[in-house]
Amino acid sequence: MDLAAFKATLANDAPPKGLGRPLLALWHAAKGDWDKAHTLAQDEDNETGAWVHAHLHRIEGDEKNAGHWYGRARRPHSTAALPQEWDEIAAALL
Repeated sequence: MDLAAFKATLANDAPPKGLGRPLLALWHAAKGDWDKAHTLAQDEDNETGAWVHAHLHRIEGDEKNAGHWYGRARRPHSTAALPQEWDEIAAALL
């Protein structure tokens, strides 16, 4: 699946089958379910989960907490627009 196909699934009521937690978290975040997205990202205890977790805290407006998670992800603290960063993360994970 590429980014365009993944984004097209946002028109559906349920995410596509077979996605890992980080992509599921991004899907739920895009659908406006921050709490579900946060739980999924938090349950993915690795750098990928931390990257998504950082993005979610940016959505929340908590840049300090986001910075912590970018550090755990070994990624620079993003200053990109949130939709642009979402696309970047999703494309990298796909």
